[in-house]
Amino acid sequence: MVIERNVSLKGYNTFGIDVPASHFIRVDSLDTFRQALAEPGLPPPFILSGGSNLLLTAPLEARVLYMDTAGKEVLDQDAHSVTLRVLAGENWHNLVMWTLQQGYGGLENLALIPGKTGTAPIQNIGAYGAEIRDVLVELEAVDMQTGEPRVFSNAACRFGYRDSIFKGELKGRYAIWSVTLRLTRSGHKIRTGYGDIAGWLEREGIEEPGPADVARAVIAIRKSKLPDPAELGNSGSFFKNPVIGKGQFENLRGRYPDMPGYPQENGEVKVSAGWLIDSLGYKGHRQDDAGVHKNQALVLVNYGDATGEEVLALARKIQQAVWKAYEIRIEPEVNIL
Repeated sequence: MVIERNVSLKGYNTFGIDVPASHFIRVDSLDTFRQALAEPGLPPPFILSGGSNLLLTAPLEARVLYMDTAGKEVLDQDAHSVTLRVLAGENWHNLVMWTLQQGYGGLENLALIPGKTGTAPIQNIGAYGAEIRDVLVELEAVDMQTGEPRVFSNAACRFGYRDSIFKGELKGRYAIWSVTLRLTRSGHKIRTGYGDIAGWLEREGIEEPGPADVARAVIAIRKSKLPDPAELGNSGSFFKNPVIGKGQFENLRGRYPDMPGYPQENGEVKVSAGWLIDSLGYKGHRQDDAGVHKNQALVLVNYGDATGEEVLALARKIQQAVWKAYEIRIEPEVNIL
């Protein structure tokens, strides 16, 4: 095990925020992970995976455990489905594309989401009408205090909208080591009703799309709206779409007829945070090197040398403006340190 000191994390977070970590350990095996946890005399551990859902606002005084594991295996399959075990360090988008090459369905709507597989369940990643909880059977996590593994069923993860038990009650307690997914080999559930997927497929002349066609549509749409973190620092959607009461939504809709809303099973209504921010003129807004992307108001960006504090200040300014205009609280989707 190699312990590096004062390592810049600029290349380890998609926002490209340049802050140092006091201690940095690259984890490529369970033995290394346990050894890193047990090493005496170091500051508390912090798990770093793809750094795609993270805003760093200050130097990190921690033993950063960078998840550099990779591997996937087929546990079981029949004519209709396949069960895969995937290690946490696998790049998520590469995994999605690999499953499509094998003819598996289930992850296509989640294509091009940045980050690694181990962080996907933490915030229950989702896009275009699908979430990881739709296909996750269970996951294996390691107790950060004891180094012992524990298996969490789908139900035990307590998934919610961009949420799980690992963001709440068990935040910081477990490191996800692997996920087990059940995907389809036939009878694929094709989701085209969210966003512009159906329109893209129609323009391409695809009448009976398969999973790979849906992934192509998702990739094209995301590329048209979202910046590539390798070219412009960002963490994807910075804010969650807020959910409000039906009465409040109807009142707002009376004043703003074009406000989009998505009814929920519990009677509440999910509102587009992007629409709220865009309606206040923040799309394309810039404060020094921190800004809002010109094509997607949900995405905050680093134009080069923005600090985490500057991005956070912009986020808070937007939150206050949305509250003042609509009395709706929009909450960050990213983990702010």
